[in-house]
Amino acid sequence: MTRRRQKIRDKKRKKSGNAGKRVAAVCGVVLGILALAYLGTAFYFRFHFLPNTQINGRDFSAKTAAELDSYLKQQIEDYSLTITGREARSDVVKADEIALTYQGNGASEELLKKQNIFLWPAAFFEKEISRAEPGVKYDKNALEEKISSLKAVTEEQSEPVSAAPEFDGSGFVPAREKEGTAVNMDVLKEKVEESIDSMSPKLDLNEAGCYKEPKYRAGSPEVKSACDEMNRYCKASITYEMDEPVVVDAKIISGWLTVDDEMKVTFDKDAVKKWLSDFGKKYDTKGKTRSFTTPDGRSAEVTGGTYGWEVDEKTELAALTQSIEKGETVTKEPAYCENQTAASHGAQDWGTTYVEVDLTRQYMWYIKDGTVAMETNVVTGKPTPDKETPQGVYSILEMKRDKVLTGEIQADGLPEYETPVDYWMRVTWTGIGFHDATWQSSFGGDRYIDHGSHGCINMSLDDAGRLYGMLEMGTPVVMHY
Repeated sequence: MTRRRQKIRDKKRKKSGNAGKRVAAVCGVVLGILALAYLGTAFYFRFHFLPNTQINGRDFSAKTAAELDSYLKQQIEDYSLTITGREARSDVVKADEIALTYQGNGASEELLKKQNIFLWPAAFFEKEISRAEPGVKYDKNALEEKISSLKAVTEEQSEPVSAAPEFDGSGFVPAREKEGTAVNMDVLKEKVEESIDSMSPKLDLNEAGCYKEPKYRAGSPEVKSACDEMNRYCKASITYEMDEPVVVDAKIISGWLTVDDEMKVTFDKDAVKKWLSDFGKKYDTKGKTRSFTTPDGRSAEVTGGTYGWEVDEKTELAALTQSIEKGETVTKEPAYCENQTAASHGAQDWGTTYVEVDLTRQYMWYIKDGTVAMETNVVTGKPTPDKETPQGVYSILEMKRDKVLTGEIQADGLPEYETPVDYWMRVTWTGIGFHDATWQSSFGGDRYIDHGSHGCINMSLDDAGRLYGMLEMGTPVVMHY
């Protein structure tokens, strides 16, 4: 039993071994066929593009390099470049206008060489997107002429405007830049040539950066820095205490600030000087015509004289400039020229205490704190150009007792006159003043026409004494017709 079983087992092993050999032989044949098929296909794709290959947006699966060349050549023959720009300007450059031809640069063969042909099975599951840059040739002179005729070049162009500080009513902020339509010719030519070389169908001049750029944009640090500097000036506030306060603040100061093309800030001191000149013209009263009401209720005007306000513009320019540069807040009076202030601001700047002389009526009043304290007839200068009493607003410059009045020196070396007076109250440094005149037989009326003085205001001895006792140095004197 045992032997028999052993024989049966040996017989089965022999049959099983033969079957295995047959299976192995079949598998080897199959693998060989598959290998040949794999290699053959790989060899095929040595000369053809792999599956799922897109070139320049077109499917070239299983196509040859020659077919790609043919396609590229046809594309060049039909090629046109559409150029668009700002303000809806558009042009087309056609192949025949620039003698565009296909040269070929081996791009098709180069793409084939880059393929890994042994990974062709994977190509069925993964798309390969490529771009072939065709070798082209064109007439450069013709292209330059075409570029020169583009609407973006020939139509009216506006230059870009840089962002810059702008005053918004309270301070400086960056104002937005303006793009403009002026093209950068060097960039334009470069981008057009690049588009043609790569066979691009469209060129957007704006996207391609063909326009001239503003030097500064609203977000440029240079613009922000300029705004900050200008706003430091605008922090200043200088209030002048006039009849109505005059305030120099950001609204005025902003007009004195400028920036150049490099965003350098300039504080225009000449503009400040001009403002102070206008300020002086408005508020200076020295020598100006003033309207007022006489003590007896009549309307009158007076022009000229040495009394009144006069801003010292040179001194005030330095002070105002310094305050602005420091950003100070100040309330003040402007600097005035020496001895050029008045009792009050307003039309009647001599205030409520003054002497008034009516040269027509030959009458004078001394008003103290708005009330007539004294009034009397007088004799003023003879109405001739060399002797008439000057009209205008003056002030008492000198007060002396027992003064000898001396006239101009004559040809004989002697003064025209030497007249002693008890009371002398000087009005001008040219020799006009109030004084007693005991030689006058009467005062007022028309006596001044024939018996007028050399320009002084003649008074009786008693009246001169009374006035002398009430006056103070610097009291305003208003003399008018």
